[in-house]
Amino acid sequence: STAPTAAAAAEQIGCPVAAIANSLIFNAAGDPLLVLTSGAHRVDTAKLAALLGLPKLARATPEFVRTHTGQAIGGVAPVGHPAPIRTLIDQTLAEHGEIWAAAGHPHTVFPITFAELVELTKAETVSVN
Repeated sequence: STAPTAAAAAEQIGCPVAAIANSLIFNAAGDPLLVLTSGAHRVDTAKLAALLGLPKLARATPEFVRTHTGQAIGGVAPVGHPAPIRTLIDQTLAEHGEIWAAAGHPHTVFPITFAELVELTKAETVSVN
């Protein structure tokens, strides 16, 4: 079945929406930036841009996402991209023993721990909102 939103995925899995790790790709002055955020949060792009020393973070186009991840919006996995992507991770995901991330397709997710996800992605832990 389809799990296009964090709420739908959480309902299907039977976990809190906050334990869903959304993979959001932003255009950071021409470079891709992956933000792994809790399904319970909206990303404060102005705050993250300031943290990164950028004038702004733009939501990536579907073409930009596919070029840099090899995957389509709605199912972007935190790994498996053609080249490494700088990654930030929402610190509140650490509150969950198990988190769920997209597996490269809109209909698939996989369970992982916060520590494993940080190790796998080399993510920098931040407050996203």
